[in-house]
Order: sequence, then structure tokens, then C-alpha cells
Amino acid sequence: MSEIGFYHLRTLPLERALPSILERALAAGHRIVVMAGSPERVEHLNDLLWTYSEASFLPHGSARDGNAERQPIWLTAADENPNGAGMLVLVDGAASTRLAEFVRCCDIFDGNDETAVAAARRRWKEAKEAGHQLVYWEQSDGKWQKRGGETS
Repeated sequence: MSEIGFYHLRTLPLERALPSILERALAAGHRIVVMAGSPERVEHLNDLLWTYSEASFLPHGSARDGNAERQPIWLTAADENPNGAGMLVLVDGAASTRLAEFVRCCDIFDGNDETAVAAARRRWKEAKEAGHQLVYWEQSDGKWQKRGGETS
């Protein structure tokens, strides 16, 4: 089963938190799929990852760029794994039926949006029932703090 980390955004928006999560994952040797809520959101994130910092570079692509198998980070709105990733990052409330195919998953949700929080709670319950190892992370002063977790 997969380890699923639920990342509760409180102080930073996704656009600031996502690049640092991806940088750490790449440094740890992961290939990554980022699944967003829509094709338009994929292109927004694609553009963001080219411009978020002058001092950093995150190699990535989307269907617009092609060559999925050559991309360490693949951005998509589809439930797919065309780059052979071991890590899945879910944003915008996206949900995957393929969680068990990944070693690790990050489910990032906006803690300032009650609808997003309720949906994350439903995804937590479903993942727990499926037997995944769960970890809850919360932003505190811009840093992630582990608040708990469960294993089945």
C-alpha cells in the first residue's frame, strides 16, 4: 500500500508550497506526477514551475510539451502515470483510483476552504479504508509540521 501524506495548506497558497514539495521530492530521487483539477489548471502550474524562482529549476512537462517518459515531473488532469513516477501529488481536490500504484502520494488541500477540507476528509476516510498508510501535515509559520498519522 502507499504512504499518503495529507498536506493542509494554512499560511501559504499552493503556488508557493508546491514548488518546495516538488524540489524535496526530486532531491529524494522521485519521479512525480502532479494531478490537477483541470487542463487549464495544469497549464497554470506548468507556467508557474518555469517562473516561481530565478534561483531554482524544476524539470517538468505536460501534454503541451510531450515526451512524458523523459519528464521527471509530469503535470496532468488525467488519472495517469506516463513518466513511470513513484510519487503522485494531488492538487485542487483531484482524486486518483491508482493510489496503490505509487509508493508515495501527497494530497494537498486548502485549509481555508471548508469545501476543500470536507473533501479531504472524505479522501482520508477512503484511503484509510483501502489500507494505505496515512500521515497528516499542517503548515505552521510556513513550515510543515507532522500532526499525526494512521496505519491500517
